[in-house]
This record gives sequence, C-alpha cells and structure tokens, in this order.
Amino acid sequence: MNTSLPCLYSFRRCPYAMRARLGLLFAELSVELREITLKNKPEQMLAISPKGTVPVLQLLDGSVIEESAEIMSWALKQNDPKGLFDESVLSQANTLIARNDNEFKQWLDRYKYADRHPEMTQTEYRQQGEVFLQDLEALLNKNTYLLGNSVTIADIGIMPFVRQFAHVDRDVFYGLPYPKLQLWLQHWLEHPLFVQAMTKFQPWQEGDEVVVFPA
Repeated sequence: MNTSLPCLYSFRRCPYAMRARLGLLFAELSVELREITLKNKPEQMLAISPKGTVPVLQLLDGSVIEESAEIMSWALKQNDPKGLFDESVLSQANTLIARNDNEFKQWLDRYKYADRHPEMTQTEYRQQGEVFLQDLEALLNKNTYLLGNSVTIADIGIMPFVRQFAHVDRDVFYGLPYPKLQLWLQHWLEHPLFVQAMTKFQPWQEGDEVVVFPA
C-alpha cells in the first residue's frame, strides 16, 4: 500500500461504504482508494480482513478498521470541521445508527430481495421498514436534520440506507406520507459531498496507479 495515506477498500454502491466515504469527506481526510468488485475481491483486502466485506480501512500503522460506523467515527475524531461528532447528541446518534443497522437493514434487504424471502410479501416487508422511516419523519418534523439544525453523524450514517430503500421503487417511496424524509433524502442526493462520494472508479488491481480520494 502507499505508505503516505491510509488505504480504503470500497465498493461504490454499498451503503456501508458510502457512509465511510462521506465520513472521510466531511473530515476532509484523504485516503488511497481501492474500488473492488464483490465477485473478485482482492487478496490484499482478504489478507487484512478475511470477512471480505467493505469498507475496510487500513491505517498507516497497519491497524485495520472493518466496520463502517467505526470508520466514520475514526475520521471525525481526526478532524471535524462541520461538527458532525457533536457530543451533545452522540448517544442519540449511536442509538439511531444501531437501529438502522440492526433493525431497518434487515427489512430493507427483504424488501429489496422479496423474491428470496417468500415468507412475507414485498409490501409487508416495506411496511416493516416503514416503522423506522416513521420515526425519522417525526425527527425531521422538529428539525432540518435528524438530530438538530445541523448535520450529525446520524444523517450520514443512515442516509445511504434510506436511499437504497427509496430506490427499490421510487414511485412508491415518493408516494408515502413522509414529506420531510423525502425532502431530506433529496437534499442529500444533491449534496456536493454525496455527489463526490459517488464518483465512479475502475476496480483496483495490483500495480495500478494510486487513486487518492477525494481527488
């Protein structure tokens, strides 16, 4: 790996990798980015993280961070010019992110791949996922962002998953009674840092020139 920068293994369309990249962008930190393909994971990544999921961040001292929420936290602890790692709401943020990861994500996966989970209908899976969306809508009825009138780690930690839920069927999502959530998501889809986070890169192969992210 390039000895001057931490190395991030990423996959553009993975919501976990999206939030890791957003954390790095808000922290204004640079990494060597190695885009992977899920069907052909590089041996170098598997050597440092045998579980084989992205994102994976290898730091300059050789230590490895394998969880996206931890990558966000690590980045914002290094530098937090926009105040996303707000101590006053950090406990709330961590609770929301945990609900997203442990509760909402399972319904999202079943909604997206309902044909693989015939125990319930796609509509029923969507309705289960909406329990979390209703709570987000209630939060956004009070504030511009999830936990106040400025961005916190909760927003960037959850948005990629709401995006994925919305994109299962955009017409259905934008017909649901969550106007604040829909506006919040649209704001994020157009946010310059999210647009930057979604830059396309060719899959990395050993010997390629180093890709610095953000460029």
